Amino acid sequence: QVQLVESGGGLVQAGGSLRLSCVASGSSFRFTYMSWYRQAPGKQRELVASIGSSSDTNYEDSVAGRFTISGDNAKNTVHLQMNSLKPEDTAVYYCKSLIRTRQYWGQGTQVTVTS
Repeated sequence: QVQLVESGGGLVQAGGSLRLSCVASGSSFRFTYMSWYRQAPGKQRELVASIGSSSDTNYEDSVAGRFTISGDNAKNTVHLQMNSLKPEDTAVYYCKSLIRTRQYWGQGTQVTVTS
């Protein structure tokens, strides 16, 4: 059974930084894609950033230039370095992994940015 465990969320002031990590365990296969999504109260879950097995990356426009996604395909691990955080970045951040043809979600980690 594949499980995704996220860590690194917390409370930070605007302009600060946080680093999120996600490890997918329980699979002998490497990820095809790993992504970070976020969901703010009253809003739909949205894609923040993704990374492929070839280290190709994609960012949502509002985080491009501030967030950096990185991953270790061999370890099924992904990180999200978040700099210059803004109050509007406040949300629950979820990790998602595509391994072979199946998608897996983590339980989410809260990120709160105060002004």
